[in-house]
Amino acid sequence: MSDRGGEERDGVALTNLDQPLFDGAEATKRDLVDYLDAVRDRILPALRGRPLSVIRVLRGQAPFMQKNVPKYTPPWVATVPMWAETSRREVSYALCDDRRTLLWFANQRAVEYHPTLVTAGHWDRPTHLVLDLDPPAEGGFTLAVRAALLVREVLGEVGMSGVVKTSGAKGVHVFVPLDETPTIEEVAAATRAIAVRAERLDPALATTAFIREDRGGKVFLDSTRAGGATVAAAYSPRVRPGAPVSFPLPWDALDGAAPGDFTLRTVPRLIGDGDPWAELMPPPQRLDPGLVEQGRTIPIARVQAMHEGKRRARARRDKDGAAPNHGAAPDPGTAPDGEG
Repeated sequence: MSDRGGEERDGVALTNLDQPLFDGAEATKRDLVDYLDAVRDRILPALRGRPLSVIRVLRGQAPFMQKNVPKYTPPWVATVPMWAETSRREVSYALCDDRRTLLWFANQRAVEYHPTLVTAGHWDRPTHLVLDLDPPAEGGFTLAVRAALLVREVLGEVGMSGVVKTSGAKGVHVFVPLDETPTIEEVAAATRAIAVRAERLDPALATTAFIREDRGGKVFLDSTRAGGATVAAAYSPRVRPGAPVSFPLPWDALDGAAPGDFTLRTVPRLIGDGDPWAELMPPPQRLDPGLVEQGRTIPIARVQAMHEGKRRARARRDKDGAAPNHGAAPDPGTAPDGEG
């Protein structure tokens, strides 16, 4: 045993284990390490082979998302180069394929784990179709559950099925496993169609409006998770008060659940020897061609929001008689990946 509350596991030196994890976590760094080690056989299958982004919380700093591995990354951490459209450069992403790498990330105070929906080497074949249901502040998780049931109804109408989990924040994620045939473009189109159909089932509850101010207190059906996008993995902790965990649930258990039920401390006991994410996941399935056809007629939400933001900015300038601003388009006000 070393000083500063350290120890070694699987060749990884663990340090400062007794320090608080982050403000409001009600947990220490040791709790994070112990949790990830306890659930490693469940979370690693959700991470394996997928370029990984993590959210780290260093002492005295705000949480930040890390995509590019730092220079001090050990040589035994597998990495893969991937083009990052936002930063317009090639990024070296980690592949968290084993216990040793997971423990190393835990020691780096990586709290959240956000893998891509594609695996390395299969960049154009998403393994899952995902909808991220982001409720308003009022009503929160209860409204997200109701919206998830709309999505389930739409899937059922085309002979498809999915699995659901808490996001670990206030929302819900619906995952639909796919066979190897659909491309990113086809999956993205189908996701838009599902969101629009769910919105039509209950427009007073759900909305596909990408710009936050247009949502009117409804649940946002985020259809933008496709391809290289990331979503918090099943069993990933979140940087939220109480250190909640993104947790899979049977559809019929959603109503009686609350995100705060699933934390670093409670989840290992709740799952025991099981793996509800694997147990609840349907087999990979064929993507309904009708969804793809419809989705191709629906504008891409981010692009539509960008153009609308520019239009509104021009309208404000014209109204105020202000000089034009040649900077970036206004932020449409969406949450970052996996925030719902």
